[in-house]
Amino acid sequence: MGRRSGILEFAVLGLLREAPMHGYELRKRLNTSLGVFRAFSYGSLYPCLKTLVQRGWLAEEPGDEPEDSLTAPLTGRRAKIVYRLTAEGKERFEELLSQTGPDTWEDEGFGVRFAFFGQTSRDVRMRVLEGRRSRLEERLAKMRASLARTRERLDDYTLELQRHGMESVEREVRWLNELIESERAGRDHHRGETPPDPSDDTTA
Repeated sequence: MGRRSGILEFAVLGLLREAPMHGYELRKRLNTSLGVFRAFSYGSLYPCLKTLVQRGWLAEEPGDEPEDSLTAPLTGRRAKIVYRLTAEGKERFEELLSQTGPDTWEDEGFGVRFAFFGQTSRDVRMRVLEGRRSRLEERLAKMRASLARTRERLDDYTLELQRHGMESVEREVRWLNELIESERAGRDHHRGETPPDPSDDTTA
């Protein structure tokens, strides 16, 4: 399974752990709650749901409402399918929740993992936060080295763009330092705190 599909699997299982949902609800939650899935289509979500059902991690149940309440009487379309996490699906989510490898601190993976930190053990949170910080510190060092080599050849606007990218990474490193310090002190992070948007970073 590719990195993005693996992230989607984790997100779907995590959302359904909260409550059963139909496909539209899931897509809406992915779009609004998890920034990495902005403008995410149901056409991309459907194959993932089918795969998770085939693996026994989700169960399909008929819902009460038609797929489209306005057109259903005319088209005869069936009721929405509600997806529910199975016992095996809960075990799979717990397994994914305990992972702390590189995929958990890259841009896409980290944002999704952070959204489920409330369900994650403290030691796993620490490893993910420290891995993310190390990844960004490496990126920052490369950005500084590149800027030092090319500064004289850049026009003012390109130079400013490079500086903006560095400031975005520096800001997230400071934020991670605060979270790590809080975790080490045994305190929970403030509610409503969200990770800086990786899309603000102008680097790949």
